[in-house]
Amino acid sequence: MMKELEDYISLATREFKRLKKLSDDAVAQIAEPLFFQASSESDNSVAQIYKHVTGNTRSRWTDFLNTDGEKPDRKRDLEFTITDQDTYSSLVGKWNEAWELLFQTLSELTEHDLSKQVTIRGEGLSVLQAISRQLTHYAYHVGQIVYVAKHLSGKNWKSLSIPLGKSEEFNRAPTNYIEK
Repeated sequence: MMKELEDYISLATREFKRLKKLSDDAVAQIAEPLFFQASSESDNSVAQIYKHVTGNTRSRWTDFLNTDGEKPDRKRDLEFTITDQDTYSSLVGKWNEAWELLFQTLSELTEHDLSKQVTIRGEGLSVLQAISRQLTHYAYHVGQIVYVAKHLSGKNWKSLSIPLGKSEEFNRAPTNYIEK
């Protein structure tokens, strides 16, 4: 059983890395001012999504095994407000630091840790449940980032997966599309 749990940690780490790469590759396709642009007043900009995911990640993965995943100093509602201090480079820097915290925490988990319980907002979860919960949360927001970036890029968008009209070619030689 422990072998499967270790394999899950490897799989989860790989999927978290894939999600980060998708979002980073999407953001690389938009000009810096577009990073802050929302489609409408009720939509979030990529900057707001970055700020939210960063706050969530810092809260969840700091002292992951010992304290509630919703840290008392987290101000979730402010994660959706862009201030003068929220520059492109500061948000990207904090984003990268948060992901590094996640990867560091995952790399430090031991067999013994995998059987532990953690809490998020007072709810008890197994370590595996907590990891799965974060994977789905980040996938949700990375999908938003990709969608917004694609919308803002317009005709300049370069596909992050199999480009439209290339499925047959992919099926004939899938290794041509695998990241090196």
